[in-house]
Amino acid sequence: MARAMFEYTKTVLNKVSFDATLFCKEVQKALQRLLPYEIEELKIYVQSLVQQNPELNQCLIYLKP
Repeated sequence: MARAMFEYTKTVLNKVSFDATLFCKEVQKALQRLLPYEIEELKIYVQSLVQQNPELNQCLIYLKP
């Protein structure tokens, strides 16, 4: 079940990546819902999206330890 949540989160983030504000909100939601090891995977995924869309760079502050 938890793995399904992670996959769903990746789908949502991909769909809202056009808007940095929405993207940041979804990242914050994901941090509350995901398990610790999934959050580490999420960091990697978000960093790859930021490389493709530099305007999402402001959302990285939520992923800092």
